[in-house]
Amino acid sequence: MNILVCDDERDIVDAIEIYLRDAGFDVLKAYDGEEALAQLKQNEVHLVILDVMMPKLDGIHAMTRIRRDFNIPVIILSAKSEDTDKITGLSLGADDYITKPFKPSVLMARVKSQLRRYTELGGAEPRRNTYKTGGLVLNDDLKTVSVDGEDVRMTPVQYRILLLLMKNIGRVFSINEIYERVWNEMPYNADNTVAVHIRNIREKIEINPKEPKYLKVVWGIGYKIERL
Repeated sequence: MNILVCDDERDIVDAIEIYLRDAGFDVLKAYDGEEALAQLKQNEVHLVILDVMMPKLDGIHAMTRIRRDFNIPVIILSAKSEDTDKITGLSLGADDYITKPFKPSVLMARVKSQLRRYTELGGAEPRRNTYKTGGLVLNDDLKTVSVDGEDVRMTPVQYRILLLLMKNIGRVFSINEIYERVWNEMPYNADNTVAVHIRNIREKIEINPKEPKYLKVVWGIGYKIERL
């Protein structure tokens, strides 16, 4: 699998390349957002590791352009630890976020987790599973989501969250439950991460996200898909 690493600090790119190649991945390198976009156009890429602060085109603006054309997992890197930076990256479609400095083992675990979910979404055997409530339909054979007959494009993480809720229509899942089942790891500061993805899903499936028809919050408990 090809992984694109983009960071203006070449030492960091070289270090990440070593970890990835040792794990058996092929690595493409870029040092600003424009180079990253060029690599994506020229090569088949299965995951992007993208720094936030870069010259020419920063990671946030590059993230916006990546999501216009690609549905691959993106992990954001940043030296900043403020929640606002994390929320911005996730809001624009990033699947995960790691703050510098980070342990190589943590980065590799996140990479493998995202690739595993991405591979499952793209290559799973047909299970003839379709979940429906009102005009919202999720076809887990085709990995598609539609609302009132209109296709809705989901990132891998958004799809996994919606699939979990659609397979259990009417059941309320806490934020920690959602995080554990979708990310396959113990929750750490999960509230903002899950809340941002829920908001992004609502914007895609709801006519009025502020008054959701499908994806409801049960205050103090969690989220559910309404049975209609």
